[in-house]
Amino acid sequence: MSIHKTLERSLGKTNRVDLDRADEYAREVLGHACYAPWLYVYTAIAGCFKEGWIPDNYYARIVVPKLKGGYGRASNLKSLQHAIFNSDAFPDVAYFANGLFFTPDDTVISPDSVVSRLFDRCDAVVFKVDESFQGKGIFFFDRNNFDVERIKALGNGVFQTKIVQHEALGRFAPRSVATLRLTTVVNDEGVISVRACYLRLGRDTDTHVKSGTNVRIPVDCATGELAEGGYLTDWTVVREHPDTKIRFAGVTVPAFAACLATVLEHHRKVPFARCVGWDLAIADDGRVELMEWNGMHNDIKFSEATQGPCFADLGWERLAVKAALRPAAATSRMPEASRVL
Repeated sequence: MSIHKTLERSLGKTNRVDLDRADEYAREVLGHACYAPWLYVYTAIAGCFKEGWIPDNYYARIVVPKLKGGYGRASNLKSLQHAIFNSDAFPDVAYFANGLFFTPDDTVISPDSVVSRLFDRCDAVVFKVDESFQGKGIFFFDRNNFDVERIKALGNGVFQTKIVQHEALGRFAPRSVATLRLTTVVNDEGVISVRACYLRLGRDTDTHVKSGTNVRIPVDCATGELAEGGYLTDWTVVREHPDTKIRFAGVTVPAFAACLATVLEHHRKVPFARCVGWDLAIADDGRVELMEWNGMHNDIKFSEATQGPCFADLGWERLAVKAALRPAAATSRMPEASRVL
């Protein structure tokens, strides 16, 4: 069943006039009817159609290639984070790449010294392999279970300190660290701005936040306040965490101003990736930890549905090829996430 049909089961039938407007916008403005299904989803959640929305598959097929090209792929290579940003905001301890262990200052570590390097100042680390996404490719190690050969088998990646999160967020899901997703863009004049924000929470059995199970709550970009309603992975609306029963209303993300400043500062160093999704955590002492940056197909669909249109002033709809796409071409290379509609 499509996401839109699932939404209609809980929200009721979407107004046919709004769906017709979505069809027209997909064809006449974006260039093909294949972009309408995501507009249906946004319309069902918003309760009306809004011009300026960017469908998820349009973002993948049109926006990402034109405004990022191959440059955004640098975010998939975890060992480049310090080389690109020269920043202590990332909790990186060490990297493994192409058979070598090395530190953020590019000092090569012998395999015999890796354990002491990782665990002399912390009890546990998180290893994230290159091109990990949606909570996959993440592994936890301590001094007792660490194995150099296991790391070599897993492949290239980054070691980061295991974060003890702020109590205000940890009470929602104590076993996993909540992550804040902030989306920033660079306009044609080079001005960088924050366009969307939401909080991701794990479930009671999760060791870390996973796309397949997480709870997402929109966050006010100006104040850091959580919306009253969050969403499960099937887009069911919930007003409290389904496991701990902690309500979202009235909660403000700690150190939110510092979060905004952090992502704006870091995006200035990679302006060639015109839209970036930043994942942050808030430590128990209020320190902002920049977990990773997503420079390719970062998620925009949740923010577009719940807070959008987030990018209406950027002219992204004009990036579309004016001539209608051939149906086969429009669907054959579409990302899996876009085919479920």
